[in-house]
Amino acid sequence: MSSFLYRLGRSAARARIVVLGAWLLALALAGGAMGLLQQGTDDAFTIPGSQSQDALDHLSHVFPEVSGTSARMVVVMPAGARADAPAVRSAVKAAVRDIERLDQVALVTSPFAENVKNAVSADGRAAIIAIPLDVPQARTTPATKQRLQDIGAGLERRIGAGATVHVGGDAFSNAVPKLSPTEGVGLVIAFLVLFLVFRSLVAAAMPMVTAVFGVAVAVALIFAATVFTPISSTAPMLAVMLGLAVGIDYALFILSRHRDQLGEGLEVEESIARATATAGSAVVFAGITVVIALLGLAVAGIPFLTTMGVAAAFSVCVAVAVAVTATPALLAVAGERLRPRPRRRRPARERMPLSRRWVRLATRSPIVTIVVVVGALGLCALPAADLRLALPNSGTEEPGTPARDTFDAIARHFGPGYNAPLVVSADVLDTTDPVGVTDKIAAEIERLDGVAAVPVATPNRKGDTAIIQVVPDSPGDSPQTEALVQRLRDRAEHFRRTYGVATAVTGFTAVGIDVSARLAGALLPFGAVVVGLSLVLLAMVFRSIAVPVKAALGYLLSVGAAFGATSFVFQQGHLAQALGVQHTGSVISFLPIILMGVLFGLAMDYEVFLLSRMREEYVHHRDPHRAVESGFVSASTVVVAAAVIMFAVFAAFVPEGSATIKPIAFSLAVGVFVDAFVVRMTLVPAVLALLGHRAWWLPGGLERRLPVFDAEGEGLTRELRLAGWPAPGSPELVSAEGLRVRDLRGADVFSGVSIHLLPGQVLRVHGPGASALLHALAGRVPALEGDLKVCGHIVPQHARAVRRAVALIPCREAKDPAGDARAALANGVRLLVLENLDAVVRTEQRAELARLLARLPDSGPAAAVVSCQDPALVRDLLPPDAVTDLSLDRAIAGVR
Repeated sequence: MSSFLYRLGRSAARARIVVLGAWLLALALAGGAMGLLQQGTDDAFTIPGSQSQDALDHLSHVFPEVSGTSARMVVVMPAGARADAPAVRSAVKAAVRDIERLDQVALVTSPFAENVKNAVSADGRAAIIAIPLDVPQARTTPATKQRLQDIGAGLERRIGAGATVHVGGDAFSNAVPKLSPTEGVGLVIAFLVLFLVFRSLVAAAMPMVTAVFGVAVAVALIFAATVFTPISSTAPMLAVMLGLAVGIDYALFILSRHRDQLGEGLEVEESIARATATAGSAVVFAGITVVIALLGLAVAGIPFLTTMGVAAAFSVCVAVAVAVTATPALLAVAGERLRPRPRRRRPARERMPLSRRWVRLATRSPIVTIVVVVGALGLCALPAADLRLALPNSGTEEPGTPARDTFDAIARHFGPGYNAPLVVSADVLDTTDPVGVTDKIAAEIERLDGVAAVPVATPNRKGDTAIIQVVPDSPGDSPQTEALVQRLRDRAEHFRRTYGVATAVTGFTAVGIDVSARLAGALLPFGAVVVGLSLVLLAMVFRSIAVPVKAALGYLLSVGAAFGATSFVFQQGHLAQALGVQHTGSVISFLPIILMGVLFGLAMDYEVFLLSRMREEYVHHRDPHRAVESGFVSASTVVVAAAVIMFAVFAAFVPEGSATIKPIAFSLAVGVFVDAFVVRMTLVPAVLALLGHRAWWLPGGLERRLPVFDAEGEGLTRELRLAGWPAPGSPELVSAEGLRVRDLRGADVFSGVSIHLLPGQVLRVHGPGASALLHALAGRVPALEGDLKVCGHIVPQHARAVRRAVALIPCREAKDPAGDARAALANGVRLLVLENLDAVVRTEQRAELARLLARLPDSGPAAAVVSCQDPALVRDLLPPDAVTDLSLDRAIAGVR
């Protein structure tokens, strides 16, 4: 990966105009596609396979009048007047006639109709006109809404006498999140942080430009994708939040590494290539973790949530692509202007940097630090036990909007349950008295605990399906309403035995309850996937057991604290007014799983950027305490800047964000703050200091089986160091210095091996570990220590290329080892590796092998490495003037 990114960064720097032009073209094409293809967002939250969704889908065919969205008119009379007075009845009757003639109106239910009950409030001051539509909310036209509002205004004028008519309902819900100037505050803070870090306007502006550019491309394509699949309005806003946050941070990491290298005197183009390879590798790793976590939202099996995860993951992918292509191009355009100016040395005594003082404080008494941090975060997580989940409704709209005013009027005069009606569908096809059976079921339901009223109970025109509207006596997001839904479902068997009909509970409220239950059930498997993934990925990167376990536990602490803070504000109502929270009592159902997915990726970002420097120090000096302190000091500035930027971007969506986005943004802001500053920069150093050398231990067996992921470009650094080794233009086919391989228990198989093998030469290896050495030279051993280059390729970084250039022939198992060797040389193989050559006993095979080995100088030229138990048994096979002996029974100073 790092080698590819090195070449990509250099190419982008050289072709900077082409790269930037290509991205501008991509933006133009994405914008054009959005303008031509977008169908608008769709906030119809569906949950296939649930009882509520299946019943709703069935009703759309047999009872279409109740399958679409709905509007409501609420007539509210002043104190002392009644909504059922003759003059009001007459005005309402005329309004109903006008509404019935409107397009998209399925039917109109007058509060004074004979088959309607409880549509007039108990105090007689309010009445509800129900207006089911035959289209979903997303397809309700502005013309229909405007005509309904005009009719409501006319009704208010006809009634007079201080009456108020509210027109709202789900059809008027405006759940589409919109950007406001407040979100720009986050970008301003991000710019200020970048300026303080880099002390350069050009450097500070660059991550802002790339992040905004990437978000524009991603969001435009997300809107264009609405022509193929429904996308909720939350998806593009989530993409904007994540795209800005990670886009700025990813460019920051590459830019910071580039400026450090420029400060060390590196040439601009070479610095760009190296920064893209090293910091860019970490960016790609971080992006992969975020994308995997977001795609993991599909675990819940809910289509709209899967789509949301895919959209957000796409935004992150675009941010990564922009970071590793457009950012190097912009760095090349800026050129020498980004080179830091030498700072003047002041004669005054230099103060110890804050980062060093902080890490020393955190590690002075690591046990105390661990207990305090874990205890504090545990207390912060306690309110999470009260967290309630629900889908947004009209009650979450901004005050003063038609939907919210109507919602509040209904709750005030009728009770909260009238805003959360349930629908019980009954299959009455096999009954001889559908009306009577429907009435009997409705009467039973009306007597259940938690039921405030049953306003409507009627079969459809064909008499095969009936609906019974059930009004709970509690809000739709309350535990009491959830319990009522379960009681109604528990009565299904009773209704089947007594009346011979099948019943189901549906409606928006029931769908919301089912969505919340499905998401709550998905949290544990999703959490297991996320935590398990973090363990594997971090073990691959840091070659340690303690580091990934600590990272996973720290992530869980961050998630718990974020859940607790969200419940503290949005559930319990503390600080709600200060944060502009208009609705408390529940949060949107998919917040927990989105928070867990997004925060996982971001937490791994900070873990990688912070611990990679610590690990580098530990590898060089083998001093765990020095590694923690030095690594923390070198990485803390960038990590702090990245965390502050991400916190600012998320927090900026809280004051003016929609009811859907506000709790998500708040929880992410808290989660980022806690994870970066409390967990990664306080708890992590303390844990590492307490563990010492044990923090970097990995069992030998796992070391060999676990793949290596180079997240910090160490492989490229090694390649650059060995580029001219052993000498520029050296013809050596095998070059090794200090080569070492350990077994599964960590004991040496061989060590201290140095080899310099020229074309035409043969290296004879014998003694313990000979086979392991041959497999290492053939690119078959991933865990190597020391420097090794085979056929010009560095091992293990380019082991695949080595395997193509080397032929490994196990002579003991091969049926025709001489034929295999002859075919390999004919195919251009430069190095023959013959394992257990003394196992070849057939005369014709030995003669052919001797002839091939003698002609190595003419075969390419090529070289050979052979192993044997007894050197005397292969003496006649090897050309005497070209053989070098390597015995692994004794210490080897060098083989030339």
